[in-house]
Amino acid sequence: MKIARMVFALRICSLLKCAVADPGAGLHTWDRFSKLPYPDDKAFLYDTFPDNFMWTVGTAAYQVEGAWQKDGKGKSVWDAFTRGGNRVFTGDVGSDSYHNIPGDLRALQQLGVSHYRFSLSWPRIFSNGTKGTYNEKGVEYYKTLIRGLKKIKVQPVVTLYHWDLPDNLQNIYGGWNNSVLVELFEEYADFCFRTFGSDVKLWITMDNPFVVAWHGYGTGVVAPGIKNDPDLPFRVGHNLLKAHAAVWHLYDERYRQLQGGRVSIALASHWIKPGRTGQDSRRACQCSLDFVLGWFARPLFGDGDYPPCMKRSLTHRLPSFTDGERDYVKGTADFFALSHGPALSFQLINDSLRFGQTEDLDLRMLLYWVHAEYNGPPVFVVESGWFVNGNTRTKDAKHMYYLKRFIVETLKAIRFDKVNVIGYTAWSLLDGFEWYREYGIRRGLYYVDFKSDHLTREPKTSAMFYSKLIEKNGFPQLPENRPAVGVFPCHFAWGVSANSIQVETVPTQFVDLNVYIWNISDNGKLKQVEGARVPTQRQRHCSDYAAIQQQVSEIQHMHVSHYHFSLNWSSVMPTGRVWEANDTLLSYYRCFTSELQRANVSPVVTLWHHTGKLSSLPSLMEANGGWQSEETVRAFADYARLCFQRLGEHVKLWITLNEPNEEGLGYVVGHQLLRAHALAWRVYDNEFRRSQGGKASLVLHMDWVEPAFSFNREDVAPANRVLDLRVGWFAEPVFGNGDYPPMMRSWLQQRNPIDLFNYHLPMFSEEDRQLVKGSYDFFALSHFTTSMVYDEVEDKYLYKDNLEVQLISDVTWIMSPRRNSPVVPWGLRKALNWVDSHFKGVPIYIMANGVQEDTARFKDSLRVYYLYNYINEALKAYTLDGVNLQGYFAYAFNDRRDPGFGMYGHVEEEVISKSSLIHYRTIIDRNGFPPLGSTPQHCPSVPSRSPGCPVLTKRPVVAFISVVGSAMLITVGLIIYYRTKRHK
Repeated sequence: MKIARMVFALRICSLLKCAVADPGAGLHTWDRFSKLPYPDDKAFLYDTFPDNFMWTVGTAAYQVEGAWQKDGKGKSVWDAFTRGGNRVFTGDVGSDSYHNIPGDLRALQQLGVSHYRFSLSWPRIFSNGTKGTYNEKGVEYYKTLIRGLKKIKVQPVVTLYHWDLPDNLQNIYGGWNNSVLVELFEEYADFCFRTFGSDVKLWITMDNPFVVAWHGYGTGVVAPGIKNDPDLPFRVGHNLLKAHAAVWHLYDERYRQLQGGRVSIALASHWIKPGRTGQDSRRACQCSLDFVLGWFARPLFGDGDYPPCMKRSLTHRLPSFTDGERDYVKGTADFFALSHGPALSFQLINDSLRFGQTEDLDLRMLLYWVHAEYNGPPVFVVESGWFVNGNTRTKDAKHMYYLKRFIVETLKAIRFDKVNVIGYTAWSLLDGFEWYREYGIRRGLYYVDFKSDHLTREPKTSAMFYSKLIEKNGFPQLPENRPAVGVFPCHFAWGVSANSIQVETVPTQFVDLNVYIWNISDNGKLKQVEGARVPTQRQRHCSDYAAIQQQVSEIQHMHVSHYHFSLNWSSVMPTGRVWEANDTLLSYYRCFTSELQRANVSPVVTLWHHTGKLSSLPSLMEANGGWQSEETVRAFADYARLCFQRLGEHVKLWITLNEPNEEGLGYVVGHQLLRAHALAWRVYDNEFRRSQGGKASLVLHMDWVEPAFSFNREDVAPANRVLDLRVGWFAEPVFGNGDYPPMMRSWLQQRNPIDLFNYHLPMFSEEDRQLVKGSYDFFALSHFTTSMVYDEVEDKYLYKDNLEVQLISDVTWIMSPRRNSPVVPWGLRKALNWVDSHFKGVPIYIMANGVQEDTARFKDSLRVYYLYNYINEALKAYTLDGVNLQGYFAYAFNDRRDPGFGMYGHVEEEVISKSSLIHYRTIIDRNGFPPLGSTPQHCPSVPSRSPGCPVLTKRPVVAFISVVGSAMLITVGLIIYYRTKRHK
């Protein structure tokens, strides 16, 4: 009989290609994934799952059934465990599924799943754990459930043991520490196969034996709560493996041919990544997985024995298999049933099991590791998902987006890594008793009101998401997800932005009036001629400033048509008084702008740039109330007038205020900033526009805000509220009707009934309303990222009280090094469309768009990806949506002025062009993304602008030549004189 078993096992193994892999074959997983192209490999995958993919949802008996003493059910170890120690709640009622089969079936129908994974309660079927205590009513409950599943065409996936061991077996035999449980478990399984097997084609013998052994009989965190014997977990694990193998062989020999089902064991694992580079860290990661997953997986899917890492570390503490036991255990699984999620990850992995490495949540890499380590078995993800706080009701955005992440990682494992994943199980169908965390978290797709009489169920947003996903069988690509092909209009403004420029007001060329000769008789160095000086009539020229020439040269190298930078008000007017302005600095700025024009680059100049907590106001004004003072508002108009006078000849695009819509500034300061902008704009409009022919506006910070979910109209309201209070705050008065958005005013009035909070929104007088309204020539925005919002409190650190919204990111987005700044290209297109829909046809400039990256990465692949995709979304807004987009400015110019954002890097004094600069220049040269092989876009050439340097326009070039000639004549004369003297 034993030989027959071995022969049949080998035949099955051959069919499933489960030949033993090389020991530790999964070790190359970390190296493989480290070489995948970043960030492209992290981008979202739009694709669908294979046909007949098993979409599943699951529950565990103790968590959801309740009825703990009803109809002859016996006591489980969890019934005993929850009544001891410091535990507060029990699973006595759970979700009351025992009394609500119709409700559970309705939920399954609404989801549209093909399979439902649930567990049988051993003590509900055998009250004391043995067949002599058979409980007919308990059996009838499961028969009714299975008949109901059959009626709605949902296949059952049945777990025999999900942690709720009959307490009687624990008390009499010591639970899984006693090998007698192997026979008792086989007896129980035999009954289940015989009773339910005709309708069940997928069986799980037991769930997560690691948690049972390590935490049930080691740390005591879960039932039965035994601890203080360091060797006990390994004896328990040994018996669990033998019990599983016995049940698999039982099914294989007695039921497989008749019932045609498959049997496996649900093995759970975390994921781990190396804390450092190098093989030692990777071997430590391999050991970490071996101690958790490999402990049970290697005997079943490998060589029938424990992982070498465990054997080396534990020596005699780890039980050993005989040769016969190894053959008996090996190959006793028809597929790899993998569990992944918070029941283990970041919850039940002790520090010692991490081996000094870093835990992570990468399901894709875990799937590949299983594939590589165990020679490509079919993998059924039998538990996956995340959780939300216990006080969260139906808006479980965090759970929904983690589900999305794990599912897309599964899809990538199938499509990119060729892992044979056959099904995915979202956990869980219902909120229930969450083991050692009791009711502190919720994991269900359906909300259960534990305080209601009937424990009513209600679908959460995660349920609606999962249902739609199943309906589409994945994430089919939509037209808007595909890259656009096309070009921007001729004379589109391609620019680069910087917060400031390098200012060195001391010229470095032609400023030394002394005369020198070469000391040819000694060291060959220049030697100053005493008393000889060049005539002093020469004035300084803009070309004398090496810092200007260097910056302009670097800007030209980018092929941009525009360069945006900010002036420093406190440096230009230290006292705030026009007559005490810094003339030297203004002259330097004038030179910089004129040299840009000479290089065919149009300067775009900001008068005031909000710099967070660092004040950029003249100190006298800061001391006298800052922006809240009327004097500051008036002084800003005077400062603007001065800049228009001195620089306006060369500047045709002005920005009065850059990103004044900072929440931290407050509404009173915002009101004054709006008036200051409008006064400055009116100064330009009335006094300078006709002679200078330029344009002016302000730049608003506009990161996009997306509803976390949009299953109904109410879901969109929080996002609209945020956009109104962040962008509409400044945009509506200037580009709209001259007043704040009505929703903003009514919202703040509701929030500030007794004026205790800083939510007061000032009123515009009619004069100010007319002053502010229409004070623009274009709409300029800066955009960097996207966030999502909904009106439920999940994380207090990311909850905005004044807006009553929870901020969240989609965890499938590519994350940048900057906190809360994911890379979401489509957010830019939505922002542009928002502006166009609110202020139809307004010319729009994207004045800053960029991403932070490590300054040491000159091959800045994240920024390359960012620029390509964001500019492509801008093209969609222009070509497909009809947005009047006039220009795009990448942020930023270099790392010295804007650390981490620059396209120029630096090593000491050497300037280095990063990869992003080359890619951006290519996009500029092509004016977008023209079709391959298309005729180049023909644009009429613009006459080259070559305004003379301010000094040179007043002094003929002949004068300059005469100065240089005089110096040369004196030098030649002196050389002849000294040669003659030496000869004599």
